[in-house]
Amino acid sequence: MTNHLAGPVLVLLDHAPDGTLRAPVLELLTLGRGIGAVHGVWLGADGPGGDVLAQLGAQGVEAVDALDLGDADQRLSPVVADALADLAAALGAAALLLTSTFDNKEIAGRLGVRSGAGVVVDASDARVVDGRVVADKTVLAGTWTTSCAVRTPFAVVALKANSTQPTPAAAPTSPAVVTHPVAISGAARQAVVVEHAERAPSDRPALGEAQVVVVGGRGTNGDFTPLEELADVLGGAAGATRVAPDEGWIGHDAQIGQTGVTIAPRLYIGAGVSGAVHHRGGMQASGTIVAVNSDPESPIFEIADLGIVGDLFTVLPQATQELRRLKDAQG
Repeated sequence: MTNHLAGPVLVLLDHAPDGTLRAPVLELLTLGRGIGAVHGVWLGADGPGGDVLAQLGAQGVEAVDALDLGDADQRLSPVVADALADLAAALGAAALLLTSTFDNKEIAGRLGVRSGAGVVVDASDARVVDGRVVADKTVLAGTWTTSCAVRTPFAVVALKANSTQPTPAAAPTSPAVVTHPVAISGAARQAVVVEHAERAPSDRPALGEAQVVVVGGRGTNGDFTPLEELADVLGGAAGATRVAPDEGWIGHDAQIGQTGVTIAPRLYIGAGVSGAVHHRGGMQASGTIVAVNSDPESPIFEIADLGIVGDLFTVLPQATQELRRLKDAQG
């Protein structure tokens, strides 16, 4: 049995506008080391700064491949897919790992078409069995866990955040930055971004990356204040079931479920959430599930590790108050 790939494993280095790596990238680097020699992929000819290079070295990255896209717009998924396909072919890469975001899943699909790769999205693990990449993922609203073997020479796997615990490499490296000029096809340039609005900055972590998520459903009646206060004291994110954005109570980017964001936090707290199957499909991989609902027959209690039958407008403020007291006591 071979547990390492012959070709390099590419890891797309998602980063914030200031150049810092997003937290789930460290998980990808940890998993990548277990299946092959890791190359970080940076969009932009200049590559990462010195602090990020040191961070990548601590993760055992052997090289950083900076993609020079010229005048092409890296916000367009066809452009990124073109660039990644050319890089993978040039390096003889065996796999590409990327975080399972909306944008990256579109890139993964286009890359699969462009390169003939086998693609798995929303995976929770990746490993090598008999020379092939095998990715685990839940299907059918979280009721089944599957292992998907990629049978093509090049595998593309998009992994959910919080799938693994990041750990530094046993032997740190000093990765060099290698710039690769990439010719983007005319087909990839057919779409043009005509307007771009930056999301308002927030102190909360991104919903798909948060280790703690507090979620509200119909039982909130549109008042998410108790959920947001609890999320803030826990250092987590606030999310919602489909009814909330449909009613205009919260933005659609907060929706969790089969048609929204898929999450796998270490702690999920659902308040006024019934636990419909389309929502469960997006959160059932959570580590610990806490449910607060006034209806003891709510389906969410079937999968909850801790169920509280009560009014969320009573339970959540009490929990928030006690957590603040404990934090103050600890200084």
